[in-house]
Amino acid sequence: MTSIDALDRDRIRELFDIRSPVFEFTGGGYAGDLHASFRELRERAAVQEGTVHDLIGHDGPAIFHGLPEPDRPHFSAFSFETIDQVYRNDTIYASSPQAVDQPDAPVGHEASMLMMGGAPHRRYRNLVQPSFVPAKMHWWLDKWVDSSANMLIDFFLDDGAAELNVDFCASIPVLTITGSFGIAVDQALDVRSNLHDAEWMSDFLAPILAARREQPLDDLISVLVEAELAGDDGSVHRLSDDEIHSFAVLLLLAGSGTTWKQMGIAIATLLTRPELLEEVRADRSKIKPLIEESLRWEPTDPMFSRWVTEDTELGGVSIPKGAVMHMCLGAANRDPARWDDPDEFDIHRQLKPSLGFGGGAHVCLGMHLARLEMTTGINALLDRLPGLRLDPDRPAPELIGLYERAASEIPVVFDPPTENGGDQNG
Repeated sequence: MTSIDALDRDRIRELFDIRSPVFEFTGGGYAGDLHASFRELRERAAVQEGTVHDLIGHDGPAIFHGLPEPDRPHFSAFSFETIDQVYRNDTIYASSPQAVDQPDAPVGHEASMLMMGGAPHRRYRNLVQPSFVPAKMHWWLDKWVDSSANMLIDFFLDDGAAELNVDFCASIPVLTITGSFGIAVDQALDVRSNLHDAEWMSDFLAPILAARREQPLDDLISVLVEAELAGDDGSVHRLSDDEIHSFAVLLLLAGSGTTWKQMGIAIATLLTRPELLEEVRADRSKIKPLIEESLRWEPTDPMFSRWVTEDTELGGVSIPKGAVMHMCLGAANRDPARWDDPDEFDIHRQLKPSLGFGGGAHVCLGMHLARLEMTTGINALLDRLPGLRLDPDRPAPELIGLYERAASEIPVVFDPPTENGGDQNG
């Protein structure tokens, strides 16, 4: 891995600032009291006709998973119980409109794993699942996560100040996932900005795939190159370049697109509560409940959608075949039927699974890696930045956005290292 100096901080800000034009289409600049609106809607009815943004009265850009789909009826679910039902029934609530419009169409390798269901989804997911199980986390930590976190801190350590969203949170996941594909630091942002350009990605990945087919290495791209997929007829084949391309884009997009926002939410929440900061600083075992509570209290993607394959009923509401069912995770994660005082951020509450990583067959593949990145990052900041605190001369972080949530920015100051070793990392 080359020097961290190869990262362009202005470009990182452009790609990862929730207020930038990159996030405008998902309502990135939305700064209203979203959870007050969610609470009103949840109390009105668990399931309602309409999209989330229409129901809260937002008339700006609001495109996300399952949107816009203007020719379909739309319904939204707001309670934990109803959304849990949707996640548990991937036959009626499919992850792709293809299940409704072309139920007998073959699923080709050009389709994203996110769009698959049933046996095809299980077969493709099982190819990469072993690389993301808890027992494999030491591999990610030792090869990419720990070094990325500490290199980033090295970059701003002598400044005594940083903007952690850009200087830290955004960069750890993108360096981790691109590093696992053998992509150099100075190319990481090019990849992130071109993930939706199929031709560019195909040209970029081709020489990497060719090199790994010639000589596999200990990285994720080699896992894909050597993976064997069983067909319906019992035959087994290695993945084609097109199949690997589909996997690669999905993993690169997911790996660099969500964890940074959740890490920023957790860190911003910690720093705006000085007593909590001191508690976590003194007892690092509290980082786990801090992360889990942030996933419940403010999930970075507060809505996902499913396509209804047959006439059904949910929450006492009739849902027709072909409709889009929007699952408002942000509302469900604060459902008082499941959590006491759900609007309070409390790391001491009884731990119950939330919907921060989704659920069902499509539960987030990289959830253990995301937790590892957040845990490593927060520990590194507390270890190496004595006196870490919000910059009193800059605006405090705000949690903003509609269909993607993140901290506006996290400006901090800290005590710079001293000649006698103020930096505990040496």
